[in-house]
Amino acid sequence: MTLHSPHVLAVDDDPDIRALLATYLAENEMRVTTVSDGRAMDEVLARDTIDLVVLDVRLRPGDEDGLQIARRLRDRSKAIPILMLTGRAEEADRVMGLELGADDYLTKPFSSRELLARIRALLRRVQAQATVADTMSKVRGYRFEGWEMNVGLRRLKNPAGEPVSLTNGEFSLLAAFLSAPMRTLTRDQLLELSRLHNAEVYDRSIDLQVLRLRRKIEDDAANPRFIVTQRGAGYVFSVAVEVIR
Repeated sequence: MTLHSPHVLAVDDDPDIRALLATYLAENEMRVTTVSDGRAMDEVLARDTIDLVVLDVRLRPGDEDGLQIARRLRDRSKAIPILMLTGRAEEADRVMGLELGADDYLTKPFSSRELLARIRALLRRVQAQATVADTMSKVRGYRFEGWEMNVGLRRLKNPAGEPVSLTNGEFSLLAAFLSAPMRTLTRDQLLELSRLHNAEVYDRSIDLQVLRLRRKIEDDAANPRFIVTQRGAGYVFSVAVEVIR
């Protein structure tokens, strides 16, 4: 294990689960701290830097449950990934956990290998977002086909130099496209990129937001030249983009 190994915090009131997590994750180059309740979790978070939290939905009666803890965690940090552990019959809890900000869930009993794979996938996603966010923080704006977007001022001008009004969601979505031109982006990728621009974009509204954005920047929204649909895959911003740094 290296100094830079990811530090995972597991919150579960089952000592057998805690022992399994501690042993298996440590064998796979991760630092692991295990606790049984939300109070102990708070103590760890106050003294250590945690890269990911594994959180059981069902904790001891009388203590905070996992959903309450997930809500507190997300209020405390928008970035720390949360992997929730749920029972087979707890679909409502899984849905609620995701709505409260959990990033993924795993159903008990679970495979240790699947747990490790999901943890690694979440950590990769966070690292990728951090890299993209760092790159975006250095970008002042974008130009394409005579259009110009000022990222800091959140303004868009058309080729005639006239301002074009965008909602927060439309701005975030356009910024996501401009940050990755000529690449097919899935709806999930558009959501992740949009969040880096304080998005008001949700999974069920991606297609509607794209339609509204096309109406503002395309000459013919029914036959778009900029935002092109890749059937079954997502969308691609299909013209060259100049980055202004």
